[in-house]
Parts: sequence; structure tokens; C-alpha cells
Amino acid sequence: MKSRQWAATPPRGPLDRLARRPYPAAVASLADIRSRSSWGNICEGQLQHAGLAVLLTVGALSLLAAPAEAPTLLRLTSAGWAHLSIALALVHQVIVALGFRLQLHRNLLTRLLGDRDMAVWRAVFMPLLLTRPVTVLLTGWADTTPVTGHRAPEILLGAALLGLSGWALHSVLVHFTLTRALGGDHFREEIARLPLVRGGIYRHTQNAMYGVAFLGLWGIALALGSWNALVVALFQHCYIWVHMYCTEKPDMEWIYGHCPELQPGGSAATEP
Repeated sequence: MKSRQWAATPPRGPLDRLARRPYPAAVASLADIRSRSSWGNICEGQLQHAGLAVLLTVGALSLLAAPAEAPTLLRLTSAGWAHLSIALALVHQVIVALGFRLQLHRNLLTRLLGDRDMAVWRAVFMPLLLTRPVTVLLTGWADTTPVTGHRAPEILLGAALLGLSGWALHSVLVHFTLTRALGGDHFREEIARLPLVRGGIYRHTQNAMYGVAFLGLWGIALALGSWNALVVALFQHCYIWVHMYCTEKPDMEWIYGHCPELQPGGSAATEP
């Protein structure tokens, strides 16, 4: 099996330039990471995560429309569904940040759950992930505040974005696999050493999930012509990039050997 050769492959588009940096081919072992990292490394980027989460939440809530006589759907108004969608996204990404960091640096889930670690992680992760499009859909369904009022272009653009998102999701499931998408490289050496994927949408970008799949939330909002759903889609898409830069990017630098602590001659981190 080939190891990753990110350094030899130039970015293929703007999403790649945003989301990728050239990692060396050598892959650090998870055991080596756990022997060298400190609690400071576990917390890396999380102060920024918290600050950006607060700013994005305040901004999104300030943009929501909440008419006095707003209709309800399943006992919640559109603004109520939007609040729930934002809250669930915050819960999801805080859980993922904690889970990824404690598993990568301390092997916590595997030590607690043994061979059931990834099954339990999937059972926690997937329902929270699925609430994202569902709550955007319910926000839009209950909403009476239009985006532009020009329904034909909104529907056409929404359908196009949903099509792109569907292609990305298909590529994730078929080519990348759900196990890798759930962060399997934080759990298993053999997953971390898998080569880059080049099939489907991955021929054009190496960040199909964050860059393209989340466009489906925008597609739902536009197809329904919902202002509040569009605000929630904006929040969710911005917030997933906060996860990318504050949590996942530092993790990838550890796993794929780009951290100074893992370079030849680098010193092991000390516990505070």
C-alpha cells in the first residue's frame, strides 16, 4: 500500500489551497504522537474555536427573522428551528473536537471501549450530523420570510447546489469511505496510512466534505426560498471551517508528521 504523497501533489483548486498544506510522505505512528504530545497540544486551537463559535452564533442569531405571528411546525417557529439547528451544530462540533483530540493524543475512546470504540463513536457522530440538513429543512419549511422573492432562480440554484452536494456525498461514501470521514485515522494506524483518494469529486478537490457537501444546506434553503434557513446554512458552513482550521488541521499535522515535535531531533513535549 502506498503511503500519502501530499508534498508531491500540487493543489488542484481554490478549496485545496485553503484546506491543504504539503505534508511529507512519512506518517507518524499514533503511539509516537501519544508519547510526545502534551495537554497543551490537546488544547491547541480550541480558544480560537470558542471565540469564533461565539462570534458566529451571535452573528447568525442577529440575522434571523422572527415575525410576531410566525407559524409553527411541530410546535416550533422557523426561528425556533434555526436556534435548535445552531445549538445542535455547536454540540456536535464540541463533541468532535473533544473526541478527536482525546483519542489522538490519549487513546481515550479505545482505552475505555476497546474494539467498540469506532462503533460507539459512529453512533454518537452520525445522528448529530444528520440533524444538520434535517433542521435546516424544518427551518425553511416553517419560514415565511423570503430570500429574494424570485423563486425560479432560487430553485434552479438550489437544485444545482444540491446536485453538487449529492455528488460529494456519493464520493465520500464510495471513494473516501465513511470510516475515514468519521476520523478513523485518529483510531487506527492502518487507516492513517491509506493513500489519498482520487475518485469521484476527489479528482477536483481533496476537501469534498467541507468545501462541497455542505453546499447542500445552501441548496435546501434556496429551494425553499427561506431566509432563516439561508442564515443557518451560512452559519453551519462557516462553523465547519472553524473545525477544519482549529481542530482538524493541527490533528493532520500530527498524524502526517508535520509537527516540530515529530521532526528528526525534535524533543518530546512535557506534561504541564
